Amino acid sequence: MSRKERTDNMNDGQTISEQLETVGKQILAAARNELYMKMRFLDVALSSFSFIMDEGIETAGTDGFAIYYEPRWLGGLYREDRTLVSRLYLHMVLHGVFRHMTGRKGRDPRYYDLACDIVTEYILDGMNYRCILRRRSVLRRETYRRLKGQMKVLTAEKVYGVLLYRDLDERELKRLEEEFRIDSHSRWPQENDKKQQQQIQNRWQDISEQMETDMETFSKEASAESGHLIDHVKVENRQRADYRQFLRKFSVLKEEMAVDPDSFDYVFYTYGLELYGNMPLIEPQEWREVQKVEEFVIVIDTSMSCSGELVKKFLEETYAVLSENDSFFRKVNIHIIQCDDTVQTDEKITDEEGLKRYMDSLTLYGEGGTDFRPAFTYVEQLIKEQVFTRLRGLIYFTDGRGTYPSKMPPFETAFVFFSEDYEDTDVPPWAIKLVLAGEDIEGDSR
Repeated sequence: MSRKERTDNMNDGQTISEQLETVGKQILAAARNELYMKMRFLDVALSSFSFIMDEGIETAGTDGFAIYYEPRWLGGLYREDRTLVSRLYLHMVLHGVFRHMTGRKGRDPRYYDLACDIVTEYILDGMNYRCILRRRSVLRRETYRRLKGQMKVLTAEKVYGVLLYRDLDERELKRLEEEFRIDSHSRWPQENDKKQQQQIQNRWQDISEQMETDMETFSKEASAESGHLIDHVKVENRQRADYRQFLRKFSVLKEEMAVDPDSFDYVFYTYGLELYGNMPLIEPQEWREVQKVEEFVIVIDTSMSCSGELVKKFLEETYAVLSENDSFFRKVNIHIIQCDDTVQTDEKITDEEGLKRYMDSLTLYGEGGTDFRPAFTYVEQLIKEQVFTRLRGLIYFTDGRGTYPSKMPPFETAFVFFSEDYEDTDVPPWAIKLVLAGEDIEGDSR
């Protein structure tokens, strides 16, 4: 954009502030257009921001809906190198695509913001587009190398965990921030602003899913230059499954002693009390039909690569769900089986206290190879022995590949993978695949 073009677009009556606003919008629009010409699969994402001048922000940043910019800083960046403006714009777009703005969730803001910037810059540095190319510093290359040695796909949550574990001193932390901080995160929504967070989540979830579809179909050739972007987008777009709802797949319909509000008519009840004093015309039913989990099997992979801490974490979540009255019957028949390439132990759980005792004294047995078949054979034998009466499902916690049964068992089966890395693992077509993230219990359900 030449100085003459900028001048021609300004009215003589504009104030200095209005002129700065106009120039700032033109700079951002130019960056957006240049990115669009190279990355058509990002068309919706690139055009999702409005531009707002904000002299109260040090640099530029987004809240998920608009880009806020300090005009003098933005103009200086453009004069220095227009490539830096394009990278800034795409950096903020990727924050939206990965929903970084809504992911703090009680995490240390300084470490989490740094993790988001590292992940975003890693993706940008892996792209092969001239309009955003930049020489990678030694610090960048070393940071990426160390992180890739610990995870297959970089996500903000996992990088955050690594940064916390490293317990960086102030000098190291500042050095990384100076290297990777590109935009301001001051406009990201507060954690207690649930409404705005949900709006951002919904908006960018739709954009990201459309972008994934486009990259996998219409724009394959163009997206080939985008490095590992598609892998990261797939990780972020995995369908989130509530563990509580997932366990309901194994529920049964059964009568339980309780008042049934749906079949109770309060009109007749109160009318009887008014007419006869203490004699209602209708009494509430003392039994009702409910859909809850009564019997299921948890199989724990105790092969050498399986972490005891992760096993305990998922058992704790199962305990939390078991403690809720609307999920499980008061008395249950849950078997927790430990298995590597042979069945090691079988613990019967009848109530939440039993599960709590099991977790408190958890010891893993095995550390052999991974073979899923012995556990299925064992459970089918328990069914023949009538240990179960209405077994609906088996959940197999594992973190690796193994040998699957050749035929479908007489109960629903879910293979739950501990890893949150995006690495497709084939499971039999009759089984459910659930990928649970390490930092929470949500995952990819299919």
